[in-house]
Amino acid sequence: MTLDKLEVGKDAVIESVGGKGALRRHFLDMGLTPGTEVTMMKKAPMGDPIELRLRSYELTLRLADAAQIEISGIHDTDTVRSRQAHLKDIPHPQVGEMGIYHVRKKGNELREGEPLTFGLIGNQNCGKTTLFNQLTGANQHVGNFPGVTVDRKDGQIKNHPEATVTDLPGIYSLSPYTNEEIVTRDFLIQNKPRGIINIVDATNIERNLYLTMQLIEMDIPMVLALNMMDEVRENGGTIQVNRLEEALGIPVIPISAAKNEGIGELIEHAIHVARYDECPGRLDFCDANGENGQAAIHRCIHAVVHLIEDHAKKAEIPARFAATKLVEGDKLILQQLGLDRNEEETLEHMIHEMEEECAKDREAALADMRFKFIEKVCTQTVVKPTESKAHARSVKADKILTGKYTALPAFAAIMGLIFWLTFGVIGAGLSDWLSVGIDIVTDFADRALTAYGLNPVVHSLIIDGIFAGVGSVLSFLPIIVVLFFFLSILEDSGYMARIAFVMDKLLRKIGLSGRSFVPMIIGFGCSVPAIMATRTLSSERDRKMTILLTPFMSCSAKLPIYALFTYAFFPKYRALVMVGLYFTGIIVGVLFSLLLKNTAFQGEPVPFVMELPNYRLPSLKSVGMLIWDKAKDFITKAFTIIFMASIVIWFLQTFDVRLNVVVDSKDSLLALIGGFAAPVFVPLGFGDWRISTALITGFTAKESVVSTLTVLFGGDMSALNTLFTPFSALVFLVFTLLYTPCVAAIASVKREMGTARSAFLVVIMQCVIAWIVAFAVRMIGMLIGF
Repeated sequence: MTLDKLEVGKDAVIESVGGKGALRRHFLDMGLTPGTEVTMMKKAPMGDPIELRLRSYELTLRLADAAQIEISGIHDTDTVRSRQAHLKDIPHPQVGEMGIYHVRKKGNELREGEPLTFGLIGNQNCGKTTLFNQLTGANQHVGNFPGVTVDRKDGQIKNHPEATVTDLPGIYSLSPYTNEEIVTRDFLIQNKPRGIINIVDATNIERNLYLTMQLIEMDIPMVLALNMMDEVRENGGTIQVNRLEEALGIPVIPISAAKNEGIGELIEHAIHVARYDECPGRLDFCDANGENGQAAIHRCIHAVVHLIEDHAKKAEIPARFAATKLVEGDKLILQQLGLDRNEEETLEHMIHEMEEECAKDREAALADMRFKFIEKVCTQTVVKPTESKAHARSVKADKILTGKYTALPAFAAIMGLIFWLTFGVIGAGLSDWLSVGIDIVTDFADRALTAYGLNPVVHSLIIDGIFAGVGSVLSFLPIIVVLFFFLSILEDSGYMARIAFVMDKLLRKIGLSGRSFVPMIIGFGCSVPAIMATRTLSSERDRKMTILLTPFMSCSAKLPIYALFTYAFFPKYRALVMVGLYFTGIIVGVLFSLLLKNTAFQGEPVPFVMELPNYRLPSLKSVGMLIWDKAKDFITKAFTIIFMASIVIWFLQTFDVRLNVVVDSKDSLLALIGGFAAPVFVPLGFGDWRISTALITGFTAKESVVSTLTVLFGGDMSALNTLFTPFSALVFLVFTLLYTPCVAAIASVKREMGTARSAFLVVIMQCVIAWIVAFAVRMIGMLIGF
């Protein structure tokens, strides 16, 4: 029987894992090894994908992938009770004390004050970015879904200016399955940090230690930060830290990154092992006398180490790490070592002999060896609770949020509530109050400058240019803040991962994976981090498709445009029109993805293999930090890009080609420039040069559209009624929804897709699609009679 046929609520034991290549290796790295017991938790509302529980955590798979895994021993789910016996506590060794683990000093010690570099490495969603913030005092955003960190970030360790720590993307192993794993592995091999801080989720220690074993093989001074120990204790569990240290041969420090517990001790141990070059005390996790092929694996790895030792030294790759990767079949390491033909044949013979003796293929044999060691260590050192409070809470919540009949209505209700509160109640109300405050300040400044008798041209620059342009954009700050407040709650709570689980089958129909849904949701806030978040996708096809679709998700920079026009033309239906715009962007993105799926991006979407984290109460600090960062970015943009754009627009509108002050703005430099582009928009119903000028400035930042119109109309936005009817205003909103994103987003596209040509094509593509859709809306409206 295969895993896809297992009924909900049943347990089974994995017999074999089919498939091939990087995906199969990824399954094994995630713990889907022969002999592992799995529980079928649930199926997605549309029947696919499925959620499994294994090794104390939840994992999602598609039915097609589960069909390649054979199972046996099917039985009803049994509740495994924790061992209640408490292990005797032993005082934890202080810094510099060897304790019961044995380090290997290489002798390359550094004097106090010499530079130290650390890599902060761990599984996805284990609290890595939170720890980075505690170590450095930085304010990086954290979230409760896999893939929050998609790029490396550097920072100095507090009170240790000589020590730099790099926050690396979350990974599950050092096998190159996704771009994040390649980034982390390249950092270790090429940058050669002085030390490693490996953060492990103590509530899910069995899977997390799989990466730890590979990091130990890198033979770099290392400490293990056992995070979320407060949750382990609250749930009645225990981890015997000293015995864990003895088994792994490295210092293990219990911490709670969220509560800032144990961080000082962690820093002291990390600095010590790096400065005194204290490497892991053991590199060999094989059981030389073990059964089920363990001895064969032991002999194979040691034989490979002897075969490649000189090559590994020349390539500056740790021999033990290189050997295990060669046994796995890692072609990148094979290329770097540069073995000759005879050596490659010898290597293949060694591995083939091990496979025959183990009765397992190379990848399964090595993964099984690692997990066998981890199971043995956990049995000796970990007392697990029956069920954590967070998991019990998550199971109850998922009955509604991922239920067969309730998941999609719940998602629609949550998003509808967010949009209603943002655009119709909280955000809109606060925006109106701020607008009144800005008007009072502007009026006061206007009267003060008039009383002072300032030159009329300079007076116009300050009031009609700077105050009007910057003030018009700042008035929409509350809407931005409220939207990011709700998005951060979705991220921190763990609901984002559930949305991806629920929507996977729908997205697969348009050629994407459920994992693409997270970047697209982030795109509602800002396109730049959304485009960067596509790095979590292992398939280049899916990654590029998601990048091309992300700009259709209306970013928060467009909110000032929507707010201005809905206030002017649809005051009674502001929330309805805004929600309609968001869904229009989604619908156009879906249609465009269908076109891509059947033309340039034919093929199957990336497999949906993702850990589902427990729901957590959003951290007030994290939510507040995100809101502050976005508000700061918005205000900074208002007083830099928008400030400069307002001055330029005012100058071009005020002077003619001979730099004379114009009486009528239609004789200005701006009218001349805007007149070249205006004919393009005539078929859309807004061919005035002022509108085309505003759209052109929107290429720098979408907020510039509002500031430009405000400057052009001298702050009197009621003048919009002279250029637009409610229907033509709607067509204009559709165009601004879809046309090219800002310069920062285009730069991100260029960086992620690798060529300027790709970024240029995105600009042209978005403008053409925006024009076509806006024209179609106008034609339909005219046929109806608008």
